[in-house]
Amino acid sequence: MLKKFLTILLALLISFSVSKLAISQIDRKTKDDLYSQIELFSYALTTIQSEYVDEQKPKDLIYGSLKGMLSSLDPHSQFLNPEDYAELKTETQGKFGGLGIEISIRDGFLTVISPIEDTPAWKAGIKAGDKIVKIEDDLTKDMTLSEAVKKLRGKPGTGIKITVFREDELKIHDYTITREIIHVQDIKDAQILDSHIGYLRLVEFREDSYAEFHKTLVKLKEEGADSLILDLRNDPGGLLNVSIKITEEFLPENKLIVSTKGRRPSQNTEARSNNTSNEFVNWPMVVLLNEGSASASEILAGALKDNKRAVIVGEKSFGKGSVQSVIPLPDGSGLRLTTAKYFTPSGVCIHGIGIVPDVEVKRLFPPEEQEGGKKKEVDKIFGDVEKHNAKNPEIVTQQQKDTEKKNKLLQDNQIQSAISVIKGIRIYQGFSQPAKSATMVTHEHQT
Repeated sequence: MLKKFLTILLALLISFSVSKLAISQIDRKTKDDLYSQIELFSYALTTIQSEYVDEQKPKDLIYGSLKGMLSSLDPHSQFLNPEDYAELKTETQGKFGGLGIEISIRDGFLTVISPIEDTPAWKAGIKAGDKIVKIEDDLTKDMTLSEAVKKLRGKPGTGIKITVFREDELKIHDYTITREIIHVQDIKDAQILDSHIGYLRLVEFREDSYAEFHKTLVKLKEEGADSLILDLRNDPGGLLNVSIKITEEFLPENKLIVSTKGRRPSQNTEARSNNTSNEFVNWPMVVLLNEGSASASEILAGALKDNKRAVIVGEKSFGKGSVQSVIPLPDGSGLRLTTAKYFTPSGVCIHGIGIVPDVEVKRLFPPEEQEGGKKKEVDKIFGDVEKHNAKNPEIVTQQQKDTEKKNKLLQDNQIQSAISVIKGIRIYQGFSQPAKSATMVTHEHQT
């Protein structure tokens, strides 16, 4: 009886194998047919469920499949389980746990786009362009972006060891960094630097960034600014719509800001300036970039450059020119999917290339000995001021901080170049003004 059963089973298996072979031949001819491929996926799924050595939950298999499918597309697409999806929404609101670095995969390496200032990674000495080759004891060679993010994040107060390769030094560095809740202030160091030249640094493009940016810009104008240095160095990007709104501040109505091109007509879009106030469109302007400037930063810089609205100073940007859409799924999970590439107004796709500055200036750092000497001199001066104004220590402390910040900015050679460019623009504008407008120009400088 057993022998007869085994004979029937063998015949069925042979028949099944022949039928599957026929199906596989049909599949070769119709490999682009989605439904026939779903049949293959369904067969593999049921086989794993029934034959794999350990019992697997259907949800884990589906999640694993989605994770692999998205990671096979490009380094920026990923499947987000409900926890990851909720975390991503928290990130865009400007508060999250971790080290304070923006990362991507470039040339097969897990690469730091930029460290966020005043975060644990920044304080430890992590730099834009560093290649993370090891997280704790795990090599990152075959690690997906989402896997790396999960490993790098953790409870505040816990430490993590990462190993980076710094290409320009040809050296490997080990860092042990303590995680913190990352609170990111979008606008930093806003002030008047020299000759009515306003300066502000934009750290990242998040939900509330535009409102804070506009408020700061108006404040600078009230304080006497009539031109602007916009510092986007080490700004890893963020939300596309926020980048567009900030760019609008400096472009006249209907000027092209960015276009996107995807596979479907709905993904082929143009964003144009909707600015009707023209409050800041005539300000002489410089945008500072470096290799840590990416994504939304490059959209803004590319739009101002191509519209001949600002001079780009610094170093070539990172070159992330793809658009990721976050698509929620019914169970609370989501897809972060590359749906298009964006193009500057001149039609250039900067993905993998970056924005090339009009005036290339390498960042120079003074020797530590000189820095130490200057710091002692500054400390002595402020020490004397503090003794003299002992009645108002809080005011003195704030004044000291503000002056230290300004002095530090004025010692930055890229900012020095930006100031020179703006002064040059003013001279050119003065030559191009009709003679009868001289009185008006003088009046504007007085305000």
